[in-house]
Amino acid sequence: MKRFLILVCIVCCVNQGFGQVTEREEDLKAIRIDSLDGWKKGGLTALNISQVGLTNWAAGGQSSVALNGIVSLYANLKKGSSTWDNTLDLGYGILRQGSGVALKNGIFLKTDDKIDLVSKYGRRASEKWYYAGLINFNTQSTPGYTYPNDSVVISRFMAPAYLLGAVGMDYKPKETFTAFISPITMKTTFINDDSLANAGAYGVTKAVYDDFGNLIVKGSRFRMEYGGYIRLSYKKTFMENVTLTSKLSLFSNYANNPQNIDVNWENLLELKVNKFISCNITTHLIYDDDISITDAKGNVGPRTQFKEVIGVGFSYKF
Repeated sequence: MKRFLILVCIVCCVNQGFGQVTEREEDLKAIRIDSLDGWKKGGLTALNISQVGLTNWAAGGQSSVALNGIVSLYANLKKGSSTWDNTLDLGYGILRQGSGVALKNGIFLKTDDKIDLVSKYGRRASEKWYYAGLINFNTQSTPGYTYPNDSVVISRFMAPAYLLGAVGMDYKPKETFTAFISPITMKTTFINDDSLANAGAYGVTKAVYDDFGNLIVKGSRFRMEYGGYIRLSYKKTFMENVTLTSKLSLFSNYANNPQNIDVNWENLLELKVNKFISCNITTHLIYDDDISITDAKGNVGPRTQFKEVIGVGFSYKF
């Protein structure tokens, strides 16, 4: 009986010792992962194609072909107490529908066009806070028109383009979420097009003309704003094949209507079918008090812009 009790005690002690070792190993592993220096790189590419063909279709409608592509890349460096996070998001989409006058020569309509680069450097201030600086540049690659009229250009590469520089604090409570807060931010709008600059598009100072319509002073090609900026980023894989990426940016111009907050909110939901096939749902909401939009009734003023794209096609994540 004594031998049995001694054996039980030994087994319990050994199990407890192994349990403590396992817990300590897990703790050390978590610490090593959290403090691991070096680059983390990856991204997502997706190409979605949709086609509708109608011949003698009694219910009506138009044939169409649509092509949408997205590229989302990241390269993050951690070295000691410093971090450097970089992301590049590209998007482009085209559509051909029916055989109207604007499309008789095979012209495709643009449905998406985005170039967005973000670079953020931080140095650890505490366990979850970093002193940080951020640069964000975004524009588009090809001209945009007032469809179905494809003779009036309303945007093009570097018209507009936005360059934002900010200094503040970056909050990183976990790997899936970051919150960058900056009370010192400079936002510059570029309009590299004379006609758009003269018209005062996208908030720049428009041209001055005399009573006979002669140009006296050209429109400004850029506009600078100073204010506060917040950028929230969230990325999480909820299930093995479902990943959500969300980015929200808020900017307030201290000198001009600071209560009117510029909003830029993007979401990407990736639903993987297998290694190469997926469904991608993207949404983009924009509100900028300096961008005037004409509605169906001819009223001109700032309005909420919203874009949503759903596509099923080829996708590769690396």
